[in-house]
Amino acid sequence: MTLNLSFALLACVSSLTGDRIGAPDPPVATRVAYTVTSPQGNRVDDYYWLRDDDSKAKRPEVLAYLNAENAYTEAATAHLAALEGQIVKEMRGRIKEDDSTPPDYDNGYWYSTRFTTGAEYPIHERQAGTPKGIAAGSMATVLLDGPALAAGKPFFSIGAIEASPDNQWLAWTDDETGRRISTLRFKNLSSGQLAPEAIPGVLEQVAWAADSKTVFYIRQDPVLLQTGPVYRHVVGTDPATDVLVYNESDETLSTSVSASRDHQWILIELEGFDTTELRAINASTPLAPPSVIFARRAGVRSYADSLDGRWVIRTNDEARNFRLVEAPAATPDDRATWITLVPNRPSTSLDEVALFHGVIAVAERADANATVRVIPWGKSPRCPQPFDVRADEAAYSMTLGTNLDPAMPSVRVAYTSMVTPKQAWDVDLSSGARRLLKEQPVIGYDRGLYATARVWAPARDGKRIPISLAWRKDGWKHDGTAPIYQEGYGAYGISFDAEFSSNQVSLLDRGFLLATAHVRGGADLGQDWYENGRLSHKINTFRDFIDVTEFLVREKYGAKDRVFAAGGSAGGLLMGAIANMAPEKYRGIALHVPFVDALTTMLDETIPLTANEWTQWGDPREKAAYECILTYSPYDNLERKDYPAMLVTTGLWDSQVQYYEPAKYVAKLRSMRTDHNPFYLRINMSAGHGGDSGRFERLKQVALEYALFAELAKASPTGG
Repeated sequence: MTLNLSFALLACVSSLTGDRIGAPDPPVATRVAYTVTSPQGNRVDDYYWLRDDDSKAKRPEVLAYLNAENAYTEAATAHLAALEGQIVKEMRGRIKEDDSTPPDYDNGYWYSTRFTTGAEYPIHERQAGTPKGIAAGSMATVLLDGPALAAGKPFFSIGAIEASPDNQWLAWTDDETGRRISTLRFKNLSSGQLAPEAIPGVLEQVAWAADSKTVFYIRQDPVLLQTGPVYRHVVGTDPATDVLVYNESDETLSTSVSASRDHQWILIELEGFDTTELRAINASTPLAPPSVIFARRAGVRSYADSLDGRWVIRTNDEARNFRLVEAPAATPDDRATWITLVPNRPSTSLDEVALFHGVIAVAERADANATVRVIPWGKSPRCPQPFDVRADEAAYSMTLGTNLDPAMPSVRVAYTSMVTPKQAWDVDLSSGARRLLKEQPVIGYDRGLYATARVWAPARDGKRIPISLAWRKDGWKHDGTAPIYQEGYGAYGISFDAEFSSNQVSLLDRGFLLATAHVRGGADLGQDWYENGRLSHKINTFRDFIDVTEFLVREKYGAKDRVFAAGGSAGGLLMGAIANMAPEKYRGIALHVPFVDALTTMLDETIPLTANEWTQWGDPREKAAYECILTYSPYDNLERKDYPAMLVTTGLWDSQVQYYEPAKYVAKLRSMRTDHNPFYLRINMSAGHGGDSGRFERLKQVALEYALFAELAKASPTGG
């Protein structure tokens, strides 16, 4: 249906802290009543017309409104242009432009990426060698030239990159829309020539069979986008002849494909938030149908890999925080044959596993810190006894890095904190000795000027909420006067780790206290922390964030009228909820690609992610779930009252949180809020969920947020 819409104008009301004198009037979207139906009742949505599901173009009236919002934001924030420019200059100035990653070894080669000065995208290359190091005299071979491939494209992102077992072919995916709709391509590494075929509409996953000519990939579901059927392709043949290998009928499950650690199996994993199933094909017989290795069981999630003739399984079967078990190759799903390697522990969760010959590295989490532990496996002398990889700070994140080849004598570990730039360590599997390979270069940054700490806030129900803090020693005082920048996420069991951001140094240098709130819904304190923040317990996520704010103000970490909050995606839902529940506690809120129309989205199975997220939010076709989501869905709970200053961002081609959710939210809130605080919507017209793809272009969005908050906080205009 095409609508003939016009945009009304609102009178501009100016005040010292609200709209600026001479600023343009914001666009006001026409209201068109639309009934959203459901088994539990109907609701009227006046801004539903902003939805357009066309993946190639949007209706003129939709684009007109979005462009009007962008034009308003640009004009109304023109007074921030100098400060934005300064912040962009600061952030870009900290980036070492001609940078590279430490190389990762796999099957005879060391792989790395390299940026050249001024380039938005990296070059992917490799050098010959052994697990002991790069071969003497080995020259780097360019696999993919990111800047050349991205030339002339408004968006570009490389996804999967996989070399064939014989190292003669490269398979990779790239996305030119930002909607995570990728194309699979092939390159002959001997001749440098591309194969004639390209396979569009795939996910960012590919696995080679042992013959180095057969690949397995996932053809993207055109509606759900995040999953789809597994197909088999032979390099050099017409993709129209590709063979369907497996198609999962349960839309609440997502499908992934990969090679096992020993490259003996093609793994097809089916995963939901409450169950998993693993099917596999012997890589030496790629024409065979997949066999069930671990059958799905309600409430059981198991993740398996294979090495040295054994399966190793990370499972929550009789283990709330997961345990690690070993199973023989012949009977992997027979629990009577399982041998426990790491038991379930109430205070420590088991997050990830990397297998080596005779050694296993496990990523664990305790007290909101991610850590790495190394344990012997079998009778190998490589690791005489278990050891923990040492950390040097109270609040930090230590995770498994890229560990591609089980023959490596060391495990790659990534380490960071809110004041320590990201580091790559190699940890010797026998001695535990750490070797720092590289610290992310941050030009002009002096680690000694900054500090970090972990504190705990009391929740209203008696729980203790961990908070990671960072500040500049000579710019922040513990006297209740500082501005606070508080972030949170709290969903899907994803832990919101204490990590370094070179961009946020611009806030630290302006006297902000940075606070990461490890709220329920994430697994920062294990699976119970996650379970207590989803489904009917979702309200705990929002209450935790507000309780953290109250604690920080009460304990004089910052001023009550200078608290700023930010979150993206499901963290944007968190921001929308706290804006409704406690708007008076925040001076400004940034909602990035926010999931703010939760009820309508969860009612619509045609929207990507909906069906397989019913286990997170609830299936609103059922009365209890409908009523629960309705209590907190930000769009449905907007009221005629004062709200804080707000910046809302989205991408026109976002496949995870569709652009129309934040657009509708802004349109409705414009018609209801009774304050005159700044309120802006910025739509990236050429990107998706992750924003701009270039490393420098994405700084502009960050700079607008920081400039707005710095102005509202009356922080130092120059930093330092």
